Amino acid sequence: MPLPSSAYLQFAPDLQICRILNGMWQVSGAHGRIDPKAAVAMMFQYVDAGFTTWDLADHYGPAEDLIGEFRRQLKATRGEQALSQIQAFTKWVPRPGKMTRQIVEDNINISLRRMDTPTLDLMQFHWWEYGDRNYLDALKYMADLQQEGKIRHLALTNFDTEHLQIIVESGIPIVSNQVQYSLVDRRPEVAMAHFCQQHNIKLFTYGSLCGGFFSEKYLGTKEPGAFGGLSTVSQRKYKQMIDAWGGWGLFQELLQVLNAIAQKHKVSLANVAVRAILDKPAVGGVIVGARLSISEHLEDNTRVFNFSLDHDDYINIDAVSGKSHDLFQLIGDCGDEYRR
Repeated sequence: MPLPSSAYLQFAPDLQICRILNGMWQVSGAHGRIDPKAAVAMMFQYVDAGFTTWDLADHYGPAEDLIGEFRRQLKATRGEQALSQIQAFTKWVPRPGKMTRQIVEDNINISLRRMDTPTLDLMQFHWWEYGDRNYLDALKYMADLQQEGKIRHLALTNFDTEHLQIIVESGIPIVSNQVQYSLVDRRPEVAMAHFCQQHNIKLFTYGSLCGGFFSEKYLGTKEPGAFGGLSTVSQRKYKQMIDAWGGWGLFQELLQVLNAIAQKHKVSLANVAVRAILDKPAVGGVIVGARLSISEHLEDNTRVFNFSLDHDDYINIDAVSGKSHDLFQLIGDCGDEYRR
């Protein structure tokens, strides 16, 4: 069954995307061994189900190589035109330091080669150290490469509102920022979303399922321990976020509310968690991890686009959120957890 038209967004005049992006952090090696052949075969199933948009990075293990192999097989079996039906958004995450045109171009060329494409659909840039303002030089060189056709669109990942504003005011054309955003981590609602709305910048969100904790599997369960109860790096990361937000007891209250909403709409608890973030202002898409050849949720993910949350649903969700700690005060703005 094809996805409805509401599952897609005209992200840019030349780029339509699926609003659930297939996240490839899960192929980096920290979530279990990936069989490359099985992974590429599964990528065909994702695209055939309508999930055409991929989120990856230069440091996600073989992610860029898997996209390259998938593109080659797609072209060989379905023709050149089929390549225009998929979108692959990568990231460049350099070490801080002096940025020259040569350094930037060399790294962009590596991604182009690995992904076997003449143009990167979206290059999402991350910078570790705001005190090193060479990030502006890197972005300006990337803007030059955009003009030359090597990059279609420029974007950011894990930049805070203050530095996003500096970049925008420098005249660099940013179309999106990728940030952590979930019903636990609602920091983008403080400043980021409003700024993005003002400047026609979309948010791509990760962590919206809290590493899988937003599921019936964890409803009514004992708190998982640091050793033995957390099987993936995602779970270890987002368990820390849940602890900072309010702890396992409050999280259970949230799961109970989401489960009641899910039963009302005849969908899964995960569907409710994703739908709630998709409906937020400035959000262009939610990244859902794709553990290719290990664990798939394609059929469940399609249901995200088959229902809508109502006013009462949000009232009930916000009632629990109102009991939580202020993560903006505890951690800072979007991405600050990477720079403390």
